[in-house]
Amino acid sequence: MSRSDRTHFQITPVTLSGKYVRLEPLTFAHEAPLNDAAADGELWNTDVTIIPKADGMKDYIQFALDGLNQGTQLPFTIVQLAGNQIVGTSRFYDVFPNDRKCAIGYTWLAKAAQRTPVNTEAKLFMLAYAFETWKCVRVELITDVRNEQSRAAILRLGAKQEGILRQHIILPSGRIRDSVVFSILDNEWPEVKHNLKSRLGY
Repeated sequence: MSRSDRTHFQITPVTLSGKYVRLEPLTFAHEAPLNDAAADGELWNTDVTIIPKADGMKDYIQFALDGLNQGTQLPFTIVQLAGNQIVGTSRFYDVFPNDRKCAIGYTWLAKAAQRTPVNTEAKLFMLAYAFETWKCVRVELITDVRNEQSRAAILRLGAKQEGILRQHIILPSGRIRDSVVFSILDNEWPEVKHNLKSRLGY
């Protein structure tokens, strides 16, 4: 990686804002509103992703902030501009500046914000940041093989399915999860960006 490429890869808190959402740097101040968001639909009851109950939210945030301090994660709180309400969270993780790649995940939304433009615009901003600011050549999205809603949403973004990681993660429930890996490459980003902006009515 050249010195000029390295200057693009600053893993520091940033705010991204648009028509529907604002992505704010995650902090402990967001603990209570994130608990409220998770309570909308009792999201912690899902067995296909990890969403903390109220007594686990502080540790969830701490893990994300530890990753930020280590330069491997960049976490966001998702604010729905209609109502200026915190509705969920997402983050970059597995950030590898030398390989110019990262993953987007740990994404969840309150039930009321699902199937709205919120996730589409949040992903547009994060992908744009990865490809246009960090100059990534690859962005990964990984989800539970059983999470049909997430898999469909990732495909709608324009990502390509690559394969399945068998016995990839052991969930808090004890279930051993197979994970599906998707990716978007830098040469695919212009078309993905165009399609996402069209869906959002930009």
